[in-house]
Amino acid sequence: MTDNSLRLVWVYPDLLSTYGDQGNALVMERRARQRGLDVARVDVRSDQPIPTSGDIYLIGGGEDRPQRLAAERLRRDGGLERAVGNGAIVFSVCAGYQILGHEFINDLGEREPGLGLLDVVSVRGEGERCVGDVLADIDPRLGLPQLTGFENHQGVTHLGPGARPFANVRIGRGNGTGDGTEGAYNDTVFGTYMHGPVLARNPQIADLLLKLALDVNALPPTDDRWYEALRAERIASAQQPA
Repeated sequence: MTDNSLRLVWVYPDLLSTYGDQGNALVMERRARQRGLDVARVDVRSDQPIPTSGDIYLIGGGEDRPQRLAAERLRRDGGLERAVGNGAIVFSVCAGYQILGHEFINDLGEREPGLGLLDVVSVRGEGERCVGDVLADIDPRLGLPQLTGFENHQGVTHLGPGARPFANVRIGRGNGTGDGTEGAYNDTVFGTYMHGPVLARNPQIADLLLKLALDVNALPPTDDRWYEALRAERIASAQQPA
């Protein structure tokens, strides 16, 4: 990658783009262009090979059957694992988050192998579905403000020793384990249950991904008034009594 270019890959929009998650790709692309970066965005459908030369890969949520199909095709393809091996950054949401783990429960009620890019295992919860606005404190090592998002899932995701919680919830269920964790990450791979789309509600996460991909400590400033207004509205709404 040159100093002013970025290769952005949106993975399987035909299978994994529930609850407006494609908005993450739009926000990522816009914030890169606002910094003067030349962005080459590729939307890769499930019948196409995953390019291995991308800098940032985005994966959204999906229903149970499309999630299984996506996992099967990603395993056969192998391109995403090779891209991570090349140093690429991956940001995943909900079903995409589960796919990046070791395994999850598919629409047939069977254990489905994931890609093993995150040290997590997902099962199906037996209690109430996790639905509603979430507020959470992101791991302070990442230097990000409070996380705001919307969760809608039945999954319960357990973290292994090789994954760190992305955030700890104040409001909401997060990973569904009861330990207050939300999402998971390692050095280059991130997963969350947050929709919203989450990067529109949390543009600083998009900026973190840019800094990791560019290997820089700071980015030129940009106008965040629209994003901050959205964040303030959603945070205030989540804090209202039920």
